[in-house]
Amino acid sequence: QVELVESGGGSVQAGGSLRLSCATSGITSYIYFWAWFRQAPGKEREGVAATTAAGGATYYADSVKGRLTISIENAKETLYLQMDSLKPEDSAIYYCAASNFPSPVGLRLEQNGYNYWGQGTQVIVSS
Repeated sequence: QVELVESGGGSVQAGGSLRLSCATSGITSYIYFWAWFRQAPGKEREGVAATTAAGGATYYADSVKGRLTISIENAKETLYLQMDSLKPEDSAIYYCAASNFPSPVGLRLEQNGYNYWGQGTQVIVSS
């Protein structure tokens, strides 16, 4: 069993930065992929960034490329999402996710590519 706990959300003005953290525990050695998803009110949950367990490959949604950076610190068993140049449309609840099964590249930013989820942390970006 893997447990995920997000932190670091908050309110920020447009153009500002936030760093989200996801503390992990459990049998993380069997994890293949880690990811961040977000869900804004009235919208479906969407994948924004993903990485392999070793951090060797990363994947980003087009809407966040160049502004959000996913990273993992294996020694601390912590996943991060550095968010810069934030826009009001980035406002959402952000969730970290993990997958303990291999999946096609096409599922890196898809919900059904992950089977462990955190409870989420809210990000509000004001204009």
